[in-house]
Amino acid sequence: MKIWTSEHIFDHPWETVALAAWRKYPNPINPSVVGIDTVDRIVDGGGRLKTHRVLSTEWGLPAWVTRLVGMDRACYVSEHSEVDPRKKSMKLQSRNLTFCNFVTIDESLVYSPHPNDASRTLLRQEAVVSVEGVPMTDYMENIIKKTMTSKAGQGRQAIEWVISRIKEEKHDLSRTTREEMDGLKNLTAASTSL
Repeated sequence: MKIWTSEHIFDHPWETVALAAWRKYPNPINPSVVGIDTVDRIVDGGGRLKTHRVLSTEWGLPAWVTRLVGMDRACYVSEHSEVDPRKKSMKLQSRNLTFCNFVTIDESLVYSPHPNDASRTLLRQEAVVSVEGVPMTDYMENIIKKTMTSKAGQGRQAIEWVISRIKEEKHDLSRTTREEMDGLKNLTAASTSL
């Protein structure tokens, strides 16, 4: 068993980062996530949004790994999330469903306001990797742990990419609204001069 941890600070407020994390897929930085299905979603009595989703991924595993485990197809991950807008906390817990008889990856992500600067967001990640029933267990666990570091970097880049898209959408919406309002003013002015 290997434990991997990481922390990252986003230079954006929690609301922006939580929205971006929710809209993270699809994105060009993490093309391995090819589908998301919502299994269940509720808002509990405390106002927390709780969601269960299944993500479809294509890892593009090396040929030797696919020969070892006997499959090269979409892989599935179960994700449970909880967004608490009052406490400004977004928690995600995920576990792989595919290959789970050989490899178990339990990942936890927590987004919260930075304790010293509310205009920034702290991301804490942890993954517990266990490989069983295959040769070179320790070697495989280390490869997966190394891959987690790379994928986490891509995940943070994807959040930044989504934030830039949100800002573009906001700008486009503001521009369109101004143009529509100007058109409405011109139409009103033209009709009152008649």
